[in-house]
Amino acid sequence: MVLETDYYKFSFQKTKSLRLLKFRVDKKARDCKARAGYFETSHGRVETPIFMPVGTQGTVKAVNQFFLESEIHAQIVLSNTYHLYLRPGTDTLEKAGGLHKFMNWEKPILTDSGGYQVFSLSELRKLKPDGVEFRSHLDGSKHFFTPEKVVAIQRSIGSDIMMVLDECTPYPCEFEYAQKSTSLTSEWAVKNRTAFESSVGFYGFDQYQFGIIQGSVYPELRELSAKDITRLNFDGYAIGGLAVGEPIETLYNIVDFTTDLMPDDRPKYLMGVGRPENILEAIERGVDMFDCVMPTRNARNAYLFTSNGILSMRNARYKDEFVPVDENCGCYTCRNYSRGYLRHLFISGEILALELASIHNLRFYLDLVGEARNQILIDNFSEWKKNIINKISINKNSLEE
Repeated sequence: MVLETDYYKFSFQKTKSLRLLKFRVDKKARDCKARAGYFETSHGRVETPIFMPVGTQGTVKAVNQFFLESEIHAQIVLSNTYHLYLRPGTDTLEKAGGLHKFMNWEKPILTDSGGYQVFSLSELRKLKPDGVEFRSHLDGSKHFFTPEKVVAIQRSIGSDIMMVLDECTPYPCEFEYAQKSTSLTSEWAVKNRTAFESSVGFYGFDQYQFGIIQGSVYPELRELSAKDITRLNFDGYAIGGLAVGEPIETLYNIVDFTTDLMPDDRPKYLMGVGRPENILEAIERGVDMFDCVMPTRNARNAYLFTSNGILSMRNARYKDEFVPVDENCGCYTCRNYSRGYLRHLFISGEILALELASIHNLRFYLDLVGEARNQILIDNFSEWKKNIINKISINKNSLEE
């Protein structure tokens, strides 16, 4: 028996007018597809290119909201529909007045549909034409996600931007499977958009919806998917199904190919990417938005990103180094603590190590995309990016991963 809750309590009468997300491009690079712009939500303006810290369960791991805003300078965070649906549940979120109030975050929130998490469950899920049945990773209970239900859940969450339910194909993936999956994603996209346009939230602010382009590593399928998805007039468009194990050059080629198929008057979002150099390469290819767990996950494992490579803070060489993690960084951690102290915290198993390292790594990512934006605005992005990538490449031999 599939456990169901009445998520269809919203008004599904067609709204009289649908206001699209306000998005503007301030500057385009002369010699590549990089661009600097912004979009506006009821919870604030977001300048692009932008990196979104991942707050899967309504929290960015090991970082409180005060530091997230004041020190990391996050403009928008990403949360996850699947996880919030299971815990704390939409009843709790509705009673709290939505996720913004529940987690005390006044800036924009984007929610992933949970599709990736559901499809990663493998043997715990069954794909059907109208949705996907899955078992909770928490208690094994059965649930069923349809495109309509995912829209309704995200109405309950109260995210500023909601992603559609799609199927994320694995890698490697045979063409025939990818073709069927892409077709299913297109069929679900129609249902996603119809449910969104026919429903209203109840927190008193506008919500927006992004479509997702799939097609695995096959350009012809990416082109078909882009045609299907873009004709539905979403507020923005995402490239899904990458960073799942394919060669990095394949990822770059598919991104470059796909951004040409996406409307230039909407934000372009590459999901789940990635390393600093991956982000810069994708910006050059026309991407505006990014998310990835890498900065916080690496931080919790004592790997810190710096302008001179990655440092492993458990390394004995840092025991008596009383300098900042990165002398070029102005984050709270680098202003107040030394490499030696952070190593001591990690070796001692102190929780503070996770917070200080996460603050640093997230600030590194936000500073990186912020400087990328500045370089686009002064028409120097390509030269700046080449220098950064060269520096990363030179330092790779000494990275301590």
